[in-house]
Amino acid sequence: MDESHTIWIEKYRPQKLADIVGQDEIVERLSSYVRSGNLPHLLFTGSAGVGKTTAAVTLAREFFRDSWQMNFRELNASDERGIDVVRNQIKQFARTTPLGEATFKILFLDEADALTTDAQAALRRTMESYAQTCRFILSCNYSSKIIDPIQSRCAIYRFKPLGPEAVREEVRRIASREGLTITDGAMDAIVYIAQGDMRKAINALQGAAIINPAIDEKRVYSITSTARPEEIDELLSLSLTGDFDGAESLLAQLLHERGIAPNELINQMYRALLKREMPRELKVRLIDHLGESDFRLSEGANSDIQMEALVARFVLSSQAGH
Repeated sequence: MDESHTIWIEKYRPQKLADIVGQDEIVERLSSYVRSGNLPHLLFTGSAGVGKTTAAVTLAREFFRDSWQMNFRELNASDERGIDVVRNQIKQFARTTPLGEATFKILFLDEADALTTDAQAALRRTMESYAQTCRFILSCNYSSKIIDPIQSRCAIYRFKPLGPEAVREEVRRIASREGLTITDGAMDAIVYIAQGDMRKAINALQGAAIINPAIDEKRVYSITSTARPEEIDELLSLSLTGDFDGAESLLAQLLHERGIAPNELINQMYRALLKREMPRELKVRLIDHLGESDFRLSEGANSDIQMEALVARFVLSSQAGH
């Protein structure tokens, strides 16, 4: 199959459990199921891009070998989240006999936290009734949205955000296979942008590589519409020294000339504030302002007004602290 036009996050998706980076403890526990030949119901929880779907697919590959596609089905609960999908599609798959030498099948339900409460209640009964012929792997970002009866029936695996070295390792592997050269600054930029999300890292790498196989820091920030950390530090410094005009000018440049999303700027400011040395009372006040602005934007408030108001609050807070 010609892979020249395949999106890299699919082209380089690990095919074996051992190839998954950054989740060593989870990989070892899942491998023990393959060695024993048995599997409980599983619940994978964690943020996006940390390997939940990959772990489910590779687990099925290693359990069923050549017959894995016949005995494995993936459904996305965010597409059809009502009780009918449980009564029809899920129940129909669960009740049929495994094919080949398999003793059970695996149904992978992605974004299971999108299922309604009624659908989850119906799913609980299905998990009980067909436990002999079907194992369920549920994946979600927030385990608190999965009802307790389902959680108690599953072995829960909490996937942590990938560490910087795991992201670097995978990016280096892909760069080597694609013939790319990456500067140290560009690698740092990819790690900063990814925030533990391998999908973000690989997309940033592919976006930059399309323009030129020699990738530098500037292009990575440009292609992902992300402010450089030093620009965020400058915005904070201008605000906290009371220079509203300077901070407003830099804010306008980032928002309008560079096209950076307001929510992304708030996220970057939050990350920078956590690392910044300052009086604790002032830091608490500033993070409170960030939270308020983020909430107002989510409620549909005007982004330009809210971002300028945020800078104004930072200026006033810094003056109040003197």
